[in-house]
Formats: sequence, C-alpha cells, structure tokens
Amino acid sequence: MAAPNLPPLPARLTHLEADAFVRRCQDVVAAAAEDSAGTVWCIDARALQVFDSSVLAALLAVARLAQRRGARLKVQSMPDRLRALATLYGVSELLPA
Repeated sequence: MAAPNLPPLPARLTHLEADAFVRRCQDVVAAAAEDSAGTVWCIDARALQVFDSSVLAALLAVARLAQRRGARLKVQSMPDRLRALATLYGVSELLPA
C-alpha cells in the first residue's frame, strides 16, 4: 500500500497552528487507502523553525492516525531543538526520525 502524502511541518507550529495541521493530516489520511499495514508515513520537519510543545502533541496525534491504519510515523529532517524537546518530554521513541 502507498503511504499518504502527509503535509510537511510548516515553519511555525505553535498552539495556534497545531489543530489546523492535525486536521490537514486527518483529511489526507481520510482520502488515502484504508489499509496501510506495514507502511511508513513520513512528515518532513525541515522547514520547522518556530514551535512549542504543541508540535509534539500534533505529531503524536498523527502517529496515532498511522497506528490505527497499521502504519508508523517517521519524522524526517527533525531539527535538533525538536529532538531535544521530544527527549525532554520523554516521547522521542514515539517519534522516530
């Protein structure tokens, strides 16, 4: 099965933008094939510059969407500051790069 083409993280993702980002991902997932067993869904984090802990909540929500479809999420080009924040919150293992 082909993985859905998830939107990349924007340059700014704070509590103000997080819900909209998750909704965009939900829309993409809803339009994708139902069975994604064994696939890897990728989100490109290269553009991310301004963020708060809401980005972790958004990524974990998308990871749950993937899990429900039998897939897993991979965050590509994760900035060092995001990796450090994920480690600080104890969720780095849930957001593999």
